[in-house]
Amino acid sequence: MKWLENLNSRIDSRFNPSPKQRKFIMPVTTIASILLVTLLAKFGIINNYIQTIIVTICINIIMSASLNIVNGYMGEFSCGHGGFMATGAYVSSVVSLILFKDGNSITGQALLPEGLALVGFPISILIGGLAAMLVSLIVAIPSFKTRDDYLAIITVAANFIVTTAINNIPLVGASRGLMGMKSVMNSMADVIDVPWILIWGLVFAVLSVLSIYYLMNSTLGKGISAVRYDEISAEIMSVNTNNMKLIAFTFSSFLAGIAGGLFAHLLGFINPSSFGIMKSTESLVMVFLGGMGSLSGSVLSAIVFTILLELLRPAQIWKWVIIPLILILIMEFHPEGIMGSKELPQVFPWLKKLFPANKNQIRPQAQREGGAA
Repeated sequence: MKWLENLNSRIDSRFNPSPKQRKFIMPVTTIASILLVTLLAKFGIINNYIQTIIVTICINIIMSASLNIVNGYMGEFSCGHGGFMATGAYVSSVVSLILFKDGNSITGQALLPEGLALVGFPISILIGGLAAMLVSLIVAIPSFKTRDDYLAIITVAANFIVTTAINNIPLVGASRGLMGMKSVMNSMADVIDVPWILIWGLVFAVLSVLSIYYLMNSTLGKGISAVRYDEISAEIMSVNTNNMKLIAFTFSSFLAGIAGGLFAHLLGFINPSSFGIMKSTESLVMVFLGGMGSLSGSVLSAIVFTILLELLRPAQIWKWVIIPLILILIMEFHPEGIMGSKELPQVFPWLKKLFPANKNQIRPQAQREGGAA
């Protein structure tokens, strides 16, 4: 589009940071943004409702981007992301309650002082992610020889197995659910009075997006993408496709477990029905809405989808008629989603100046020029 080209050319001509500045633009901007949002929340400029929406967006970014590793970059079709989210939610909740909450329903007494929740909370979230990774490993190994519809059926079955198992464990509340996680967040606020769930939501969302970015731009990431285009050719080119599938599937599930832990501590109450097939469907909708194989698309779709859900909240049950209808229209008229397989720097080339120059890409060109000379 001509207006977009004009906009890019104007910004590109005015925005020209030096190579040294490029190294610090993104880290400084990210940290400054997190600090700004925290200060606005601390002084009440951002109320509790807006804070909840922001954390929900962060959780959905993690869910959408992580599922995109499997469904987008690797080209498989997983439909049971909610089961791995449930694993992370329950395991991280149980760990944080046992360690930091007196009077919890599991051990009765906390094993550690409540003040240590400030340090222990991120550890409990990571433990939940590792538990989700372990469950995904059990699912992934038997499903190596399956693809497409068969993998979808296996992951849906895994989602039902996880939620049904939790539904029959009285120690974690069974169908009644598990509560008390809010008190852990309050313990952290008693030490330093800031909105901790907002801070950790933003931090984990940023770290998740960065980890996916670096994974998919590494040698491992190229191997994962090779499975999508032609698995047989990838094997001929000495790519161990089974290892690539295992890495992609378990890492995706690890991030889903982290999202589940944040979700549990945001609400302070969870039950198995929160992680049914509808939760997995939400993740799928965000992946298709943003674009298969686009990290930028996953982030944008999570933001759009979360805000859309909030706007349609007064419609109650009708929102689940309107949202699928919007998805149908997108698949009909713009099937590649918001971004397709592109990233934002491909749409806005001047954004490339925010990142350090890739020397590995510059050298070959310089060598060719030297050879020609």
